[in-house]
Amino acid sequence: MEILTEKQEMVLEIIRNYQLEHGTSPTLRELREALGVSSDNSILKHLTGLEEKGYISRRDGSRSIEMLGSVKQRLDTPSENRLPLLGFVPAGGPVMSEEYISDWYTVGEDLIYKLKKSFLLRVTGDSMINAGIHEGDLVVVCGSLEPKVNDIVVALVDNGNTVKRFMKDAKGPYLKAENPKYPPIRAKHDLEIQGVVTGLIRLYKR
Repeated sequence: MEILTEKQEMVLEIIRNYQLEHGTSPTLRELREALGVSSDNSILKHLTGLEEKGYISRRDGSRSIEMLGSVKQRLDTPSENRLPLLGFVPAGGPVMSEEYISDWYTVGEDLIYKLKKSFLLRVTGDSMINAGIHEGDLVVVCGSLEPKVNDIVVALVDNGNTVKRFMKDAKGPYLKAENPKYPPIRAKHDLEIQGVVTGLIRLYKR
């Protein structure tokens, strides 16, 4: 699928959240209000772009946007705590679209801080092994929590995702591994905390 513009991503996220909360799609008026614009034309332009890129489908009616596939999957099992496994978390935070979601898992309620704002990420490497986080583990991440010093976080550092411990010193924030083989990470350009780890899932292969 084609890459979305920043505005298109924003519109898609509004649609997704609205569908998850209400079980139906927003009207043009509701999209206008959510985006803070006064014209239907700009909304229609973004919807046409999303449709041309294959992210949404539309039909006739005031709530013309059909349910997103990822939302349908969530709504089909409302009693379960299902979280998306993201292959990558882009700048700006988690994007719950088919482009980024590689699977869905049912997760224990005690591992989730906020269902709507949580996602899973698979750990690679052994940099957090002394914190009990191994390669192949799934970390449960809440994207709406403000990170505190010593929290384990998912961060985007110079365009790469990583799971590390969030730290600060006189030079500013940095990321610390839980393995003495790895030095602290200080961003050369950008450091964006994308969520705080609230739980861990380990899958054992037979």
